Amino acid sequence: MSAPEIPPEQTEPEQSPRRFKLSLFWRTFFLLALLILCSSLAWLQMFRTQEYEPRILRNAHQIATVVNLTKTALMHSDAIARVALLKMLADEEDVSIQTREPGDKIVPFIASGMENRLVEEMVKRLGPGTVIASRVNDAAGLWVGFQIEQDSYWLQMDPERLQPLGGSAWLTWLGVTLTLSLTGAALVARLINRPLKRLSFAASQVREGHFNTSTLDEDAATSEIREVNIGFNRMAERLAKIEQERALMLAGISHDLRTPLARLRLETELSVADLETRDLMAADIAQLDAIIDKFLDYARPEPTDLGPVLLSGVISRSIAPWRNNQRFEIKVDVAEDLQVKAEQVELVRVLSNLLENARRYGQSPSDGITRVEIVARVHDGWVLLRVRDQGPGVSEEALKNLTQPFFRGDAARTEATGSGLGLAIVERSVQRMGGTFSVFNNSAGGLMALMKFRQVPSES
Repeated sequence: MSAPEIPPEQTEPEQSPRRFKLSLFWRTFFLLALLILCSSLAWLQMFRTQEYEPRILRNAHQIATVVNLTKTALMHSDAIARVALLKMLADEEDVSIQTREPGDKIVPFIASGMENRLVEEMVKRLGPGTVIASRVNDAAGLWVGFQIEQDSYWLQMDPERLQPLGGSAWLTWLGVTLTLSLTGAALVARLINRPLKRLSFAASQVREGHFNTSTLDEDAATSEIREVNIGFNRMAERLAKIEQERALMLAGISHDLRTPLARLRLETELSVADLETRDLMAADIAQLDAIIDKFLDYARPEPTDLGPVLLSGVISRSIAPWRNNQRFEIKVDVAEDLQVKAEQVELVRVLSNLLENARRYGQSPSDGITRVEIVARVHDGWVLLRVRDQGPGVSEEALKNLTQPFFRGDAARTEATGSGLGLAIVERSVQRMGGTFSVFNNSAGGLMALMKFRQVPSES
């Protein structure tokens, strides 16, 4: 009979929504981009006040001068010279003079911003009767209407003369400048953050226990970065040496303790006549030996040979010692071909620790029988492995510290002879295999351990 499906809301404890965070690269880039944008706006404002407005006034003066010279030339020339003058203005200056009629269709010149000042300045210099139009009789251009005595004329000019900044060319140059500036900001941000990114990666390696896999550059050009790299490398070397000494010390302790323990057990069996007393003393010695094994499991270095492991085979091997135990019921719901990325011996040790923990503390309050459910599900390339008992669970205060070394929970889940390393060993082993481990009270009762391992696709 397969284990009942555990509702999704009971698989993991609730987590508060994560705040939106930016990497250091994007944070630096956005700050540099904001600085460039503010500088560009300040430059445009300065250009507007120091260059744009003077050009407007200068263009108005030039256009008014052309109109006044044209009026003067027309007033002081006879009919034959006037025709030659008009032809010369049209050919060489791109200025056309036409007679202004009362029925002309006029579209007033509509400008915005500083260009309105140009029109106002022209009217001021040419007189109140001056008319500025953008289209006359459906002909586009810069039209300036003026009078000579009783006659009215139109002077048609190129409208580009009202473009003091040379049309839209300045917008193009501004866009190119901003693009190059932002590209430069991205390169600068990447250059600044590169050593920090390497330091972050090296710190993550040290956090996972890989002390010698990531060595930082001690010849960096920047003195501050060079000093940080040197200090970090020395710290990693120091931690690696401490880890080696710790493992060697524990191995030596186990060797030195097991030899007298073996002699003590042998002497107990030979010298103690009372069978009950002898069995109790042998059990105490076995307990001491088991505690030594716990210390060694916790201090064991990370596995180096991770590969595909058939989960159903590992579970079958782990539950084998409990198959004939009438007070220990285990239900398994795991696909036969499901594989995870792990180390087989290490994973067997993890499941054995969890089952032993359930056997000790997970008895049902109603009949004292230990019932354990082992369920595996696949989600987004990960395998979620759940081991749940139906015992009394633990208090919320104790729950937060269950995976801490040498911590013992409340009386319902505590054995005086235990080392307090069971779940700490499980968590450490799962992390060494690239997975995650969490433990919490199930809403339906009992304690649930949730592990996540990377899935290995089955070969078809």
